[in-house]
Amino acid sequence: MTAPVELHGVTRRYGDTVALDDVDLVLEPGSLTGLLGPNGAGKSTLVNLVSGLRRPGTGTVRLFGGNPRDAATRVALGTTPQQTGLPDTLRVGEIVRFVGAHFPDPVGAGELLGRFGLDGLERCQAGGLSGGQKRRLALALAFIGRPRLVLLDEPTTGLDVEGRRALWDTVRAFHAGGGTVLLTTHYLDEIESLAERVVVLAGGRIRADGDVDAVRGAVRVGRVSFRAATLPDLPGVERTERDGDHVTLHTADADELVRTLVRHDVPFTGLSVSRASLEDAFLTLTGGPS
Repeated sequence: MTAPVELHGVTRRYGDTVALDDVDLVLEPGSLTGLLGPNGAGKSTLVNLVSGLRRPGTGTVRLFGGNPRDAATRVALGTTPQQTGLPDTLRVGEIVRFVGAHFPDPVGAGELLGRFGLDGLERCQAGGLSGGQKRRLALALAFIGRPRLVLLDEPTTGLDVEGRRALWDTVRAFHAGGGTVLLTTHYLDEIESLAERVVVLAGGRIRADGDVDAVRGAVRVGRVSFRAATLPDLPGVERTERDGDHVTLHTADADELVRTLVRHDVPFTGLSVSRASLEDAFLTLTGGPS
């Protein structure tokens, strides 16, 4: 089967800023990929290239083997950008039917709205919706055309817990039915809950690519946590977090760090040792928070 998404040697600049730098990425049919990266890493640029909203400076972008800028190629694509404008004076049902008319076999308005917790709002004007309801509607529209691929760019920003869970359930059901998903998010629990594959993007380049465990393993970081009133300078500590007397030390060799604590006669209680979280790996690979 043709890969839904292919990027080969893709570079995209905005003036002197390099948003993507010689990026190669292929999404296989039926895959669920999480794209992580700090602000300015190039995540939205990549999504915009795949959806045909931007052209690459150099390299090639293919959508289902064709040009993403061709309408016929995009008919099997559903997308929710970070910012979505909805006409305030149109009713929710009118918006759904208008968007659905662009597809050969759209999902019915009642079914689609029910799936995203928007039951009973079909006759409401979009301008009267809450921020969370508008976001849910924008997400629902990504699935109206029964797509084979959905691009979700920071989809749950602004959603409450119920809205996030509803989207997660929809994404899981879509994926279980053979759909392909590319998801960008700042919520690491979203990636850990949903994604089979994690691609970490920073500075316009791919820094890591694999399943969640593989990305964690890309950095040899362990966490040593305990309670201690005071703590001397210790060798091998890459990062220290403290909350009152609770201390978490990040280190490449957790066993050796525990032995060092003992050798330095550090009085501690409640010792626990764990491997790197996805967030630890993310911070190490990108050099900063999301």
